[in-house]
Order: sequence, then C-alpha cells, then structure tokens
Amino acid sequence: MAMGNCFFGLEAMVVLSPRHRYTGISLTPSLVEFDGPAVALTSSATLITSILGVCQGDSGDSLEMGFYEKTCPCAEEIIKNVTWKHVSSNPNLPAKLLRMHFHDCFVRGCEGSVLLNSTQNNTAEKEAIPNLTLSGFDVIDDIKAAVENECAGIVSCADILALAARDSVSFQFQKPMWKVPTGRRDGTVSLIAEALANIPSPFFNFTQLQQSFASKNLNVEDLVVLSGGHTIGIGHCEFFSNRLYNFTGRGDQDPSLNSTYAQFLKTKCHGLNDTTTTVEMDPGSFQKFDSDYYNILLQNKGLFQSDAALLTNDEAKDTAEKLVSQTDFFTKFAESMKRMGAIQVLTGTAGQIRKQCWKVNS
Repeated sequence: MAMGNCFFGLEAMVVLSPRHRYTGISLTPSLVEFDGPAVALTSSATLITSILGVCQGDSGDSLEMGFYEKTCPCAEEIIKNVTWKHVSSNPNLPAKLLRMHFHDCFVRGCEGSVLLNSTQNNTAEKEAIPNLTLSGFDVIDDIKAAVENECAGIVSCADILALAARDSVSFQFQKPMWKVPTGRRDGTVSLIAEALANIPSPFFNFTQLQQSFASKNLNVEDLVVLSGGHTIGIGHCEFFSNRLYNFTGRGDQDPSLNSTYAQFLKTKCHGLNDTTTTVEMDPGSFQKFDSDYYNILLQNKGLFQSDAALLTNDEAKDTAEKLVSQTDFFTKFAESMKRMGAIQVLTGTAGQIRKQCWKVNS
C-alpha cells in the first residue's frame, strides 16, 4: 500500500507492545460499553464532509489538517493501516476506540490523559468506574510503536487516539468518515477524581446532560448527535436495570421505556444485582455504524436513562427525528466529532510528545 512515498503492507505495520500494563482491579464495568461495528460494506456509505477550518484549543493555538505532512508524512497512513489490521480481526474495536476518544476528551480535553497508567503515587483516570472496562490500549500502543519506528518523537498519542477512533469506524466503509485536524500534544496529568467528575453518567437526566456538554462547549445538537455513537456496542445490565425493576424505589418499571422492550430486557437482565450480563445497545445492528439508534430511541427503546432523556426536551427530540436520515446523521456526526476533538487541546509547546502512550516522559 502506498501514500506518496509511503510504501508498506498491513502485515508489516503491526508492532506488539513490549511491556505489560498495570490496569488495576476491575470492580465494575464502565458506564457505557461500546463494543464494535461490523465490517460489511453498505450501499449508503458516503464520505462525510466537514468544514476544514481551524479548531481552536484552550491554549490559543490551533489544530490543522495535515499537521504532520512535513515532519512525518506517512503518519496518518501508518495509523490507518495498523488500525484497520486490528479491526479486520476484531469487529468490536471501533466502538472501543470511539468510546476511549470520548472519555479522553471529556476529561482535561483531548490530550491523551486516559491512556496514562497509574503510578505508585497517583491513581489515573483508567481506574475510575466509567473507565474500568475501556479496552484497546494495546492497539494504541501498537500504532504508537509503528509511528515511532517511522519518525520518533513527532506524533502525539492524543492525535493517534483521535485518528484511530475515526479510522476504526471508517473500516466498515473503506473510506474516512470524518476529517481529523491534528497537532494535539500529550498531557502529563491523569487523575481518577477528574474522570468521575466529568464523564456523563447513564443515569443523567436531560438537564444534567446538557450541563455536562455545555461545560465542554458542546450544544444540544452535539449531545444528540454524539449519543448516536450508541448505535454500536453493548450495555451492562447494572447501568439500566433500575429502569426494569426499581425505577422510583418502589419496585416499579420506568414508564417511559417501551413495555415490550422492557419485557425482552428482563429476559436478559435478571435483577438489580446482575453485574455481568450485557445486551446490545442497538438490537440487531450493534456492530454496524448507522442511524438506527434514532429509530430505536423514538420507539422508546433507548437503553439508558440518558438515552430516554433526549426525548424529554423538544429541541433534542426534534434533532433525533432529523437524524433518522443516515445521510444527515453521518454529516452531523462528522461536525460534532470535529468539535469534540478540539476540546481543551494542548498545542504549540504545551504538554509533550510521549515516547510511550501509557507513561509520561521521564
């Protein structure tokens, strides 16, 4: 495969990580467990276009398209090839990386803090309940090793994660589904408390969701559009079983949940104490990135309380109705991912370019 002067094959680009990772003890699954889109090509796949523009970070500097064109011209092709190699053998990976990118950006911005391991003196974001079932870190490490082999010390882990999230979802379509401006640098701080405080909960009502997104300069449309990421992946029973068995503390069922769907969910989740069972968030289509989430949502079959909350606000509900159109969803998703990917980015001389994504440079 070639890109300009970049010639290589997929097999040559996978580099195994040479170390073991400290992950802590998994006490409970994460808030939302994305677990992957399929690889089938769809006739409706279209190349999403988004405004090229410039993404402003809190540093006052900017992201730009083709940031590594002169310093590491093969970087984006390497990242895509290693990502696609992994997705070809693991169709669950796209949702995992999409979710990881979201969790990274909502805590300290898109600067790779979610990738850092805990140390003897600090408990990192990875150990927070919302992040305990994040996975795919080994893939990020493989990508980083391949890029470092090509041009050491140039490409940030934050950019690798942003690009890999896009490329993993794009494998289904065999073309890039949104544009990713680059130039992010890596943060040096990762705190468990900040993850707990900033990652939206599946139990949030609309006001809480709106406030969470507004704190990241994202609007109601972004909230509804990015919730469409639930079109891929699975959810753990413990994060929605209260809607089935004890919604108001009186042993009742959430009246906003489709009753037929609720009965189906009860065949999967056998009580409030079920901490191991998972169900598809988009039944029958959970490994395919499409707009079906909105069809399900509008039938009152959103899995989480935070999904159902989108129908309690007129603007959000109107947006969901428009996003049933797959063309509209893909276009809007591209725009919202660009905005999310620019949250509090470190650019210029801020932060660092980590040598390994799981630890700060010494």
